[in-house]
Amino acid sequence: MDFLYFLLIGGLAGWLAGIITKGGGFGFIKNIIIGIVGAFLGGWTFGLLNIKAYGFIGSLLTATVGAIILLWILGKIRKK
Repeated sequence: MDFLYFLLIGGLAGWLAGIITKGGGFGFIKNIIIGIVGAFLGGWTFGLLNIKAYGFIGSLLTATVGAIILLWILGKIRKK
């Protein structure tokens, strides 16, 4: 069940990050991948800033912030 929860958070976070950064999602699989990588990046960033997030909304917020950071980094790399 935890794996499905992880995929759900990843998919939602990737979709939200896609909407926030470019106005649309990236497709089901890419949303999940972006969200999962974003969850790790967001967790690491929140840890550095000593920010705690709990529950579904906290996990979604952490993953979404991380996914936005990931998309920003990828955008900078692509422009070079």
